[in-house]
Amino acid sequence: MKVLFIDDHILFARSLELALQESPLIEEFRWAADPGALERELEDHLPDILLVDINLGRGAALDGLTLTGQILSRFPSLPIVILSGYDLPVYRQEARRMGAMGFVSKDAQPETLLTLLKDVYRAGREGRSVFLCPSGDREPELLFYEPLTKAEKDVLLLTAQGVKRKEIARRLQVSERTVSNHLQHIFEKLSVSSSVEAVTKAIRLGYLPPL
Repeated sequence: MKVLFIDDHILFARSLELALQESPLIEEFRWAADPGALERELEDHLPDILLVDINLGRGAALDGLTLTGQILSRFPSLPIVILSGYDLPVYRQEARRMGAMGFVSKDAQPETLLTLLKDVYRAGREGRSVFLCPSGDREPELLFYEPLTKAEKDVLLLTAQGVKRKEIARRLQVSERTVSNHLQHIFEKLSVSSSVEAVTKAIRLGYLPPL
């Protein structure tokens, strides 16, 4: 199979190339750092699978998940696998929502990645819609939680920073009642009963960065 990898980390990309190039499954492995030039790259050399890192660097205009949605709007049949240094439920959930066919952690063994790529490639050739993820033990948890809205994430982030409700309302230019409603919805979605529990679980799920 022909694989194109999008990532701004040169060292990791080269290491991945070395790890995969000896496999008979990989006919060609190419790497690109500029997501802005990806569409032209795909038009010139469409791969069998596009492997996309979530974090495309501080200078990138978008992340790998958003990029996936954009690419699939232009190349709907292209199998995409998301690669991430953070194996978090919310990232897997968003990857599936965006239309990716697989998700794998950067901590995975090369053999695990190869197996995933092979299965995604086969599914793509057969026209099957799948979402494959080696972290199967966490999949039930991923399916359980209803995604937080942007407004809820904003409130939760400020709450995690110790900002009081009145100040959160002022910063977000909403009423205190609205802030309270957002917090209540957060508690219900995450199955918690306090702000501390909400922040702790949100960090574990990937809605918030580690404090």
